[in-house]
Amino acid sequence: MSRKLKLILGLVGLAVLIVGTTFAYNALRTGYRDTRIAFPPEVPNDEENWREPAPDFAMLDWDGNSLKLSDIIVEGKPIILNFWASWCPPCKYEMPDFDKVHREFGDRVNFVMLDLVDGQRETEELGRRYVLDNGFDMPIFFDVMQEGAFAYGIRSIPTTIFIDNEGYVITGVQGAIDEEILRGAIGFILN
Repeated sequence: MSRKLKLILGLVGLAVLIVGTTFAYNALRTGYRDTRIAFPPEVPNDEENWREPAPDFAMLDWDGNSLKLSDIIVEGKPIILNFWASWCPPCKYEMPDFDKVHREFGDRVNFVMLDLVDGQRETEELGRRYVLDNGFDMPIFFDVMQEGAFAYGIRSIPTTIFIDNEGYVITGVQGAIDEEILRGAIGFILN
C-alpha cells in the first residue's frame, strides 16, 4: 500500500471517529439534567437539627470596607454566596446568569459574589476590571485573606452556597450553575 493511500485512509478514519464521537455526545446529552443540586435538599431523620449555621468570615466590599457575612445575614433575606475568580472559565460562564437573576431578585435575596483574591493569580484589580468590563451590577466582595474559602472548605471554584433568611446553610454546589438551577434554588430559599 502506498504512503499516500495510508495517509488518506488514516485521515478518513480520524474523520469517522470525530463524527461518531460528536453524534454520541449529542445523543447522550439530550435530556441531561444537572443532578448536583436538588431542591429541596434531603433532610436527615433528625429534622429539627438538620440545618447548620452559616460560618461567619471577614471580607471587603467594593469600596474596601471590611464587613462580615453576619452583617449581611442580619437583614433577614436569604443569601446566595458564590465563590469565584476572574481567571476561572466556569466562573465566567455562570456570571452573566447570576447578574441577570440578581437584577430580578436582588431586592429579595442578598447576592454575595466573593472574589477569591490570592494576590497572584487573582487580585482585586483583576476582579474589578472583569466586573466593570462586563457591566455586572451584582454586589462584589473580596476574600483577600481567604477566610471565606477556609470557613466553607472551598476546594474548587465556582462554588455556590445557599443560606436561608435565618442564616442557616441549606445546600450548595461545586461547579458552574445556570439560570434555571439558580432560579430553582431561589424559589426554594424564598419559601
